Amino acid sequence: MNERSAKHETFVIERTYDAVPERVFAAWADAEAKAQWFQSAAEFDFRVGGRESTRGGPPGGPVYSYDACYQEIVTGQRIVYTYSLDQDETRISVSVVTVEVEPAGSGTRLIYTEQGVYLDGHDSPAQREQGTHDLLDKLGDVLRSE
Repeated sequence: MNERSAKHETFVIERTYDAVPERVFAAWADAEAKAQWFQSAAEFDFRVGGRESTRGGPPGGPVYSYDACYQEIVTGQRIVYTYSLDQDETRISVSVVTVEVEPAGSGTRLIYTEQGVYLDGHDSPAQREQGTHDLLDKLGDVLRSE
């Protein structure tokens, strides 16, 4: 039997984008806009209590399942959601995320805070934080290309 463990970690990532806050918020709130920088969702219901889910992974590799539930939405300003991440049939983490969007000059400051529990050594806070940096960089690329 594998040894059980639960590692708790919080990380905060801040980005400034050269786009208006409404556009940055829409990149999270609209399924087509979000699919440009995040995996396309099989289910996307952007409302309090609504769910977002994706499944995928590398060819021949494990299948990752992301299942989120929106806990609070303040239009144009804040999104709070919880999500679990499974690798095949194994739960590897559960997180609470807050995305804050605020004006910054002619652009937008985004503050992403994730509080997670990483289970049984299947994932790590460092891996998750790096992956999130990469996603937020991709979001910036999409916003710049518009």
